[in-house]
Amino acid sequence: MDIQLKNETVYDLLIIGGGPAGLNAALYAKRKGLNVGIIAKDIGGQVMDTSTVENYLGFPSVEGFELIEKFKEHVNGLNIPIAEFISVEGINTSDKSPIKEIVTDDGKSYKAKSIIISTGSKPRKLGVPGEKEYTARGVSYCAICDGPLFAEEDLIVAGGGNSAVEAAIDLAKIANKVTIVHRSQFRADKILLDQLEKLNNVEIKLNTQIEEIIGDNMMTGVKVLDKESGNSYTIDAAGIFVEIGYLPNSDIVKDLIELNDRGEIIVNNYSETNIKGIFAAGDVTNSPYKQIIISAAEGARAALAANDYLNTLED
Repeated sequence: MDIQLKNETVYDLLIIGGGPAGLNAALYAKRKGLNVGIIAKDIGGQVMDTSTVENYLGFPSVEGFELIEKFKEHVNGLNIPIAEFISVEGINTSDKSPIKEIVTDDGKSYKAKSIIISTGSKPRKLGVPGEKEYTARGVSYCAICDGPLFAEEDLIVAGGGNSAVEAAIDLAKIANKVTIVHRSQFRADKILLDQLEKLNNVEIKLNTQIEEIIGDNMMTGVKVLDKESGNSYTIDAAGIFVEIGYLPNSDIVKDLIELNDRGEIIVNNYSETNIKGIFAAGDVTNSPYKQIIISAAEGARAALAANDYLNTLED
């Protein structure tokens, strides 16, 4: 059973977010002897939506929820208090005190000398019928994570930017055929488009709008609209990889912490934000390569940096 956070306690460190970055940050902080707690809307983040993980060291193949259960079991074994199913509404800071206040949507508040924000990101959705129903049953938002599950299949990549073209290039190595579907023209870099042109198992459908994802128990294809001719038709495929970008979950600090033009929290090599004592890690930051193992590593780095910061404070 999870140990609960206490409102009256001033923690050394509070972590906002329960994904790989947040959980690993808690582990490292606890090992440093810090009084640490976690506030999370849910435990696991995007990993819970990943059907199978095959690129996390030590786990040749593991279901996403099973990997998170292992993470959570490790953290629970350290008796780290968790406030789960709670959303953070804001963070209050003061120039006169290092103590920061986290305000939550249940009307409570928690205090800490330092904070790590690891709220992750969420993939942009197509917003079409069938997308939700076939998520993890053909619909994926991570070609690196789930691509190997579709070897020798016909696949679709939705999007026209760098991430979409990179996904198509990677998938073409293992798939029977890859069809790129994009509602307008390519926005990807020329060097990537040049690589794409060399592949003989990639078909490109520009000015084509995805209208619906169809299937039975599993996805079997998508219905599309050719915007130039006005004709609708179906593209058969075992899977679709939606690569139209991610939205960082940074709204709670948009008026407090410096963000880049994509809404990501800007951090330095020590996971520091522009606010003393507030750190960030994982997919919510401007760090490239959004991967489980990278987020976990960044959580460890943020915890170590927070410990160094706390050592500079006077009792």
